[in-house]
This record gives sequence, structure tokens and C-alpha cells, in this order.
Amino acid sequence: MTDNRAPSTITADGFPPGPGGHDPEALRQRALDALLAARARTATLTDSVDDGELTAQHSPLMSPLVWDLAHIGNQEEQWLLRTVGGREALRPEIDGLYDAFEHPRSARPSLPLLAPTEARTYASDVRGRALDILEGAPLHEGGRPLERAGFAFGMIAQHEQQHDETMLITHQLRSGPVALTAPAPPAPTDAGTLPDEVLVPGGPFTMGTSAEPWALDNERPAHRREVAAFHLDTAPVTCGAYRRFIEDGGYTDPRWWAPEGWDMVREHGLNAPLFWHRDAGQWLRRRFGVTEPVPEDEPVLHVSWYEADAYARWAGRRLPTEAEWEKAARHDPATGRSLRYPWGDTDPAPDQANLGQRHLRPARAGAYPAGRAPSGAGQLIGDVWEWTSSDFLPYPGFVAFPYREYSDVFFGPGHKVLRGGSFAVDQVACRGTFRNWDLPVRRQIFSGFRTARDA
Repeated sequence: MTDNRAPSTITADGFPPGPGGHDPEALRQRALDALLAARARTATLTDSVDDGELTAQHSPLMSPLVWDLAHIGNQEEQWLLRTVGGREALRPEIDGLYDAFEHPRSARPSLPLLAPTEARTYASDVRGRALDILEGAPLHEGGRPLERAGFAFGMIAQHEQQHDETMLITHQLRSGPVALTAPAPPAPTDAGTLPDEVLVPGGPFTMGTSAEPWALDNERPAHRREVAAFHLDTAPVTCGAYRRFIEDGGYTDPRWWAPEGWDMVREHGLNAPLFWHRDAGQWLRRRFGVTEPVPEDEPVLHVSWYEADAYARWAGRRLPTEAEWEKAARHDPATGRSLRYPWGDTDPAPDQANLGQRHLRPARAGAYPAGRAPSGAGQLIGDVWEWTSSDFLPYPGFVAFPYREYSDVFFGPGHKVLRGGSFAVDQVACRGTFRNWDLPVRRQIFSGFRTARDA
């Protein structure tokens, strides 16, 4: 998923009217809560390490943490202060430094970045002014598209939470002492009785949304899709199941691999998911600075699309399409409706999904029974991002908003779609229609998968 960019290409009519009956004051409170929650998490991720760790580049795949911190403030300044609020620019001279399209991550340490104390002060100054603007912004449906239903404030909260997930990835990649801790997620109560797969009946359903007020452009508009009947794994593929693929020679047999994936395996000598290693006959993994045995019944994590696709072929199955995934997650056959989430239309509760960095790991397969979809599939929201077989493409009737670089420039066969969100995703940036995308080689992200087969 990309970073936000400066508001230079706003489309005049890119945002459809918000749903009726939205109370502007309730939306104002929702926006305030989302912004404060994001900033509290940003503080946890940046205050847990010293200045040397903030300015270091822990992997060429990732920015220094201090870049993300100032970038969060800069995007908030550009969108909320300058564009929505019409305020004079605070730090226009740093816009170029924090333009994600201008500087690749590997080059960012060489830039004259704000130092940690200066970056914190800047982000704090911007936030204070942004909250003043929120207090007086008209959020009614007839207002400007960016303000309608609080969209701009929701967009910035989502942007910050997306960078918080990126910073959590950086924490996983860094070496050194443990900086973050969290309790274990709840254990499943009926995993032993769950079927391996569920049948999702064929027929039409509504994919995407035209009503979710903070949905991003690539989630829009709602449209009808026809999906043939298929079977889908009840839970994401576990480490134990993936270990059997490894031990059956999965990484040494080109039959299972797309040609580009096989080239990746040979070039990098891959033999297991990222962060796994074998010692004294046992598979171990490194997780946020702790080395531990690989848990058999936890969803596998840190696998690329090529690895997920190879496993599915080896198992005699396939990855689900994006439309199949969304139908399994949202379609309610009893009413014919598409739900906001697998469990219904209410925001996620702690017993429904593993979100928000509460646990720093996926829950065991079969957890969160209260979050299961009408299809019977579980853990479709939270735990791990799930690779699908689909390329990242626009929906029929797509209109870029508020700038084409958020989604439009990434459409095409180069990026694969991930769905569902991981334990590192906050609920503001995760819903049944939310679409993530990445290169099929990516392994540092919190990615897993489940498999499907034709009915």
C-alpha cells in the first residue's frame, strides 16, 4: 500500500454523497477519537526506542522511523491545515523531503530529515491546529467533498494508522533488545470441531461500497458481481500446515512455483517464511526481538504471494480471487445484503477480531468465533493480511479521489491484492471492503493466506 501524497490533483466530483442520516457531531467525535488513537499508537512506536534507533535504517525496504513520524505530520499539514482549513503553510520547505514518490525508502536516510525532537514538535504543532479545524469544520452532506462526513479527517487517521503498521514492520525487522510487548491473543474454544473448509454458494452479491463515509477510492463504487460456488478454508493456513509443505520439498520442486517465484527462491536461497530458521531439528522464528518455536496452530506469517501460490498448488487448491474472498466475508444469504464486516455492521469488538496491535501476533486458527461470517469462515478480519489471486484493478465506475496517486498509478498486473487486515491494522483502516496491495515478492509485511477450490 502506498503513502499519501500532497493534495495537488483533487478531483472535483470524485466522492459520492455520504449515507443519509449521518449526524455531523457524531462524525466529528468519531474523527477526533480516530485521530487521537492513531497519535497514541504513533507515540508508542516511536517512544519505545532511543534516538539512534529512530534515525537508523533497519532495512533498505523500510524508512527510518523518524521519517515516518515527520511524514505523518507533513501529510496532516498539507491536507487538514492547508487544504481543508485554508491555513498558511507551517513548513513548506520540507514537503519534498517527505514526498514518498520523490524519494525511495532506501535513499531516505541520506536526506536532511528532521531530528527526532524536531519531528515530534512539528507533528504535535500540526495536530493542535488540525483539531482546531476539526472543531469548526462543516461535516454535512452538502459540504465540500473533502469535508463531507469528515472524510479528510478519516483519511488522515487511516494514513497515520497505515504508517503505524509500517513502523511496526520496521520494529520486526530491527535487531537489538525487545522494545514492544503485548499479551497473547485469546485461544480458540471450538477449533477442534470446525470443518476444514466451508462452501460458499454461487450467485451474485454486492462488492465494494458507495455508502461507507471513509472508504477510499479503490473500494468504490458498489457493484454487482457473479461468483460461482466454491470451497474456502475456514481459517488461514497454519504454520503447521505450511511446515508440511516445506518438509515435502516445497522449496526445492519447481512444479509448484510461478516462474518468477521460482527465480526468487533460487536467487535468495529461500527455504521457509521470513524470520524462520531451523536449529537442532526444530523450526524457530524471530518475533519482535524474541526467538521462539514456530507455533503449529497459528496462521503462517511473512510469506510472499509466490509462496502462498506455491503452497496452494502443492495442496491441490488455489488462492481465492478477491471477489470470492469478499463474498465469503460479507455476503449474508439470509438477507441478500453485503455486511460491513463478517459479523455484521457494527465496528469491531475485541472478541470479534485481532486488530490494533493488541497482541503482536496472530491468534490461533479457530479463534474469535463471534467474528465469523455467515459463510462459516473465520478470522477474515485481523490476524494476517490474506493474499488473493487477483491483480489490483479498479472497480467499474472508479473515480480517483482525492488524488490519483493513492490507487490509480498502482493498478495493473504488477501488484496483487491482499484482504482482511492483520493484527497490526487498526479498525479505522480495516473493513470488509478495504483493499490492500503489494508486490508479489514482499515478505516483510504481515501477510498470510487461505486457500480455495472450485465446488
